Amino acid sequence: MTALGRRAGTAAAVLTLTLAATLAGCGSEDEGAAATGGATRRPGAGTSASHPPSAAEPSASSAPPAADDDPSQSPSPSGSAEKRTRGTPKGGVPKPGDVDGRNPDEVAEGTLTAMWTHDTAVDDGPGDAARRTADAGWLTRSYARQLADRRGGPAPGAQWQRWADHRAYTTVALDRTEDAAKPEDTGTVAWRQLTVTATPHGRDGWTREPAPVVAYVHLVRKSAGAEWRVADVTVR
Repeated sequence: MTALGRRAGTAAAVLTLTLAATLAGCGSEDEGAAATGGATRRPGAGTSASHPPSAAEPSASSAPPAADDDPSQSPSPSGSAEKRTRGTPKGGVPKPGDVDGRNPDEVAEGTLTAMWTHDTAVDDGPGDAARRTADAGWLTRSYARQLADRRGGPAPGAQWQRWADHRAYTTVALDRTEDAAKPEDTGTVAWRQLTVTATPHGRDGWTREPAPVVAYVHLVRKSAGAEWRVADVTVR
């Protein structure tokens, strides 16, 4: 069975965000332990994570969202007012109003772009991108709360410091890399698989080769015709 065909697990129990080890791909050990961001790590990388169900094995994740997690409702802002008003990453970040919210492709792509957009001139660490994404309204309320609650994570680490030394920011490229076993969309549940390539660029001309990652996006909405929200992102 392919990776996308694995049965869904419990993302809340393993919300250890690992964008750092995959964001910018660098050739040293210290850079492999950099930031935490907004996605759970898939098995094979040291932790368990949630997975899209196979078409033959529907899971609890295939059900419409619970009433107390209405994906049409924007989450309460996370982080301090100071964090939210410090500035915008170079190049800007997409907002839900910039895309067709009834198109799961556009919502998935906008969310991943926001999650992987970092700017050391604006952010104190890579976790700020995840909280910024949660604040913007891309996510279900429960997923946004999970990301917002992760303020006490590990220090940014050597990779982030190297980026900061160059006042670096990232640019994000996305490619659809769907698995043949991906479940069909329903009126209220969709899965998307994309390869994310985030490249750091220093304002002094420095750059590094990126290490692409595969991101699995679980989208839900309360009813057919409503706007999609992201309920979970896992990476490998």
